[in-house]
Amino acid sequence: MLDEREGVHHDTRRAGPHFAPRAKRVLHLFMAGAPSQLDLFDEKPLLSKLEGKPIPAELVQDARYAFIRKDATLLGPRFAFARRGQCGANVSDVLPHLHKVVDKIAIVRSLHTDQFNHAPAQTLFNTGGPFPGRPSLGAWLSYGLGAEADDLPAYVVLSSGGGASGGSANWSSGFLPSNHAGVPFLRRGDPIPNVSNPEGVDATLQRDTLDVVGALDDMRSQAVRDPEIAARIAAYELAFRMQARAPELTSFAGEPQHILDLYGVDPSKPSFARNCLMARRLLERGVRTVQLVHEVWDHHSDVEGGLRSACQATDQACAALVADLAQRGLLDDTLVIWGGEFGRMPMVEAHAALKRSNGRDHHPQAFTMWLAGTGVRPGLQLGATDEFGFRVVEDPVHVHDLQATVLHLMGFDHERLTFPAPGSRLPTHRCQRQGSAAADRLRRASSTAPTVPFWLCRSVGRGGWPQSAAHARCALRARSRRAAVVRAGR
Repeated sequence: MLDEREGVHHDTRRAGPHFAPRAKRVLHLFMAGAPSQLDLFDEKPLLSKLEGKPIPAELVQDARYAFIRKDATLLGPRFAFARRGQCGANVSDVLPHLHKVVDKIAIVRSLHTDQFNHAPAQTLFNTGGPFPGRPSLGAWLSYGLGAEADDLPAYVVLSSGGGASGGSANWSSGFLPSNHAGVPFLRRGDPIPNVSNPEGVDATLQRDTLDVVGALDDMRSQAVRDPEIAARIAAYELAFRMQARAPELTSFAGEPQHILDLYGVDPSKPSFARNCLMARRLLERGVRTVQLVHEVWDHHSDVEGGLRSACQATDQACAALVADLAQRGLLDDTLVIWGGEFGRMPMVEAHAALKRSNGRDHHPQAFTMWLAGTGVRPGLQLGATDEFGFRVVEDPVHVHDLQATVLHLMGFDHERLTFPAPGSRLPTHRCQRQGSAAADRLRRASSTAPTVPFWLCRSVGRGGWPQSAAHARCALRARSRRAAVVRAGR
């Protein structure tokens, strides 16, 4: 793109890492709608004991809610919990397949966010801010590292369940060139549309057409210095190369029956399980970021029945994906992330007019996620909430912390990953590293499974408003209060 200060043209498709990355690729299992951590990962026996009684007033006096009153009564966990695996993780009975791989994952029970409605919370989680217009994390990784494969996108999105409330803003390129945006595959029919040429158009004619269009676009690009033109040219060329790769990629004919059974896949039917198997195929063929969006977790009513159904559709495939990546050696350099945009409340939601009962409302103050793969300590259980599961009391991790961790594992300092945006007037800020209880805990971990410092960066001030071509900061620039960075792993 054009740097107005120097008057030169820059190729902005790849920024390059700041240091050697631990991970080569990211798999984000985005459980949109917000799973109830209190019924899956964060057991609170006191909720069962006090079910039907109001929560202490001092806990909720400053809280904001989407649908319930502050005096709503407590609701205990809907499923039994037990210690699982050698790590002894306390996990609900409704996740029987996850129990088999629990020693390969790390469970973080101290996530928190700033938004309590779905669309802004999803946008915040994926882009660092609650409003559309910023690049998603996958787009930043595409810009920073490019694609491993030259015949597939760097960033692919696979959707199932309902549509994400945040929509395409969750995988947008924002102010980055549009070729860094996530490429959604279709749910039904051919995942990649228009793979075959229409009748009368052969490969030679198509190649000649692209060459002419590319030459005209390049002339225009040289005249106006618009980086979006280069992005469009790159998209045309990628689409041409994808035509050769797509049939092999999207056919499961070569997958042995035991792998289909492992995931619980019927290749002829769209499902979350089929998307999980497709994700593995994309990762092993060089796609940098794969995001699975599955929005079935918004249980304002009948949280027990809703969770049972959602887990039945996802648990087997998620566990299979971890196991399959591990047996192929891909888990050694892949980061896997599972979770939603926020959590659910310890109080019951009941609303006769909306026909709701025995549900849980949105809860941004505390929720749980799990991670697996490179840079993640297998079996680790990090963070804790109070006895009601209402607030984080140990090792708090803001969603910005998680974003900075992902960027660090992919080779980037989140304060230095920037994009020159002429006319931008976004603020910048400085960052100061500080020690933390989480860092000390990880340093003291067993030497037989070496872990790393867990640094927390705290925003200590903001710079002025740039008056010329400014650097638009990466996803964390606006409010990186505590950006946790896992530096190494197993």
